[in-house]
Amino acid sequence: MFKTVILLFLSNIFMTFAWYGHLKNLRSSALWMAILVSWGIAFFEYCLQVPANRIGIQHFSLGQLKVTQEVITMVVFAGFSVLYMKESLKLDYLWATLCWVAAAYFMYRK
Repeated sequence: MFKTVILLFLSNIFMTFAWYGHLKNLRSSALWMAILVSWGIAFFEYCLQVPANRIGIQHFSLGQLKVTQEVITMVVFAGFSVLYMKESLKLDYLWATLCWVAAAYFMYRK
């Protein structure tokens, strides 16, 4: 179970850089270059995401696995926005994350 969360966290770091990192680093590059770099980064995301899901499905339902991934995504995205993209942290990140935590509660309750 812990292994799944760690793999999901690491895969989300790669995913976030693949999706949004080019907005900072490759802004002046050709679109095809940004796409190729993003695909290259996404490869490593999948190398972590696929094992995370295969391990996770042994412990979680599919819905639980998805909601867990989304909570991790919000946490990683908030950190990425503030630390890498230098955006100010807004309360909207907190509210969105709390909504996903509420979703996780409903998916995990018996």
